[in-house]
Amino acid sequence: MEEQPVKRDFWEKVSLILHSSGGLLTAITVAVISLIGSSYLKDREIKENAYRQETQLRESKNSIYIQLTSNREAAESALRKDMFVSIIQSFLGSKSAGMDEKVLNLELLAYNFHESLNLKPLFMYLERQVASSRDAHKGEYLDRLNKVANEISRKQMMVLEGVGQKTDRMIDMENFKENPGGFPLEEATLTLDGISRQFSLRVLAADTKTKQIQVRMEIRTVDSETGAVETSAPEFWVGYFDFPMIDNTRLPHDQRAAVVLNSFEDGFADVTIALFPGSYASLKDKASLEEILQNMTKTDEISSK
Repeated sequence: MEEQPVKRDFWEKVSLILHSSGGLLTAITVAVISLIGSSYLKDREIKENAYRQETQLRESKNSIYIQLTSNREAAESALRKDMFVSIIQSFLGSKSAGMDEKVLNLELLAYNFHESLNLKPLFMYLERQVASSRDAHKGEYLDRLNKVANEISRKQMMVLEGVGQKTDRMIDMENFKENPGGFPLEEATLTLDGISRQFSLRVLAADTKTKQIQVRMEIRTVDSETGAVETSAPEFWVGYFDFPMIDNTRLPHDQRAAVVLNSFEDGFADVTIALFPGSYASLKDKASLEEILQNMTKTDEISSK
């Protein structure tokens, strides 16, 4: 009696094929994985090489830029040094220079070095020379001195307004008739870097000839954490030749306060009280090492909270 062939369903046939060809499939799988791995490593190496090349190119560009910038700054510093020496010598060494030349030299000096030099003594010296001279154009020279002074104050205030706070006050000289000892102006509160200070300006005297005002600036600061009150009351004269980046009052936490005379005409004076970071003060009035360390400690404490 003949044996009947065993009938297998579809899944049994598939299992048999896979079982019989297992070695082949394993070999194919290994080959495919090896091919994919090799391709991945090759692509990764290409990307890493491209990244290294890009980094080297960027560093090379940065190095060239830094070198060019340093060379340019060195050239500008040398030019400014030569200019400064030449202009100063015109005041100190030359006795034959005319009034027009002296005013021109002061204009050049002020426009180029007003952020780093206290030019008030030179302005006042030249103003006295012009006023006492018999030059027919001395009125024009005085106007030029006042014009350059106002322009320098305006330029510095544009910078300080962007980083600090300010408030304007109008002074009526008629108030001296009833208050010969001086009178206060409206108080103002200015806040910078989270520190609020109350400013009270008291006008003590006025010189209409030189257009200067004597003031006492009372500053009251309240510590937000301890509630302690710190006060100061510097007293000084302010005129057209007092520039805020140079002539200012040092405050705690590396801040500065300045009073700027904007105008003095017809019995009225317009002044501005400015509060700004100490980093914008002149080179001669930079923060001390102790202040820098205190600010760094304060910054670290705020960051850790």
